[in-house]
Amino acid sequence: MSSLTVRRLIVWVVSMGLGFLLAALFVTLVLPWMGPHGGNPISIQKYGIQYFFWTAFPIGLLILVWLDYFLDTRILPD
Repeated sequence: MSSLTVRRLIVWVVSMGLGFLLAALFVTLVLPWMGPHGGNPISIQKYGIQYFFWTAFPIGLLILVWLDYFLDTRILPD
């Protein structure tokens, strides 16, 4: 495996991991302040697994774009 492939795999894993972590923090800590729950945390199961995925995946892609730029993995075309 080339070093570029290893860097690309690391970028994908780190970006998706951070995306899902940030989405989990957003769902459990930020959304209750904005909604009618009165600041009580809500679970990811109550939020919905599919809604959680479609919240986390785009966040992970945004992180992927910046990691791709800084680590020069050339995942996105120039």
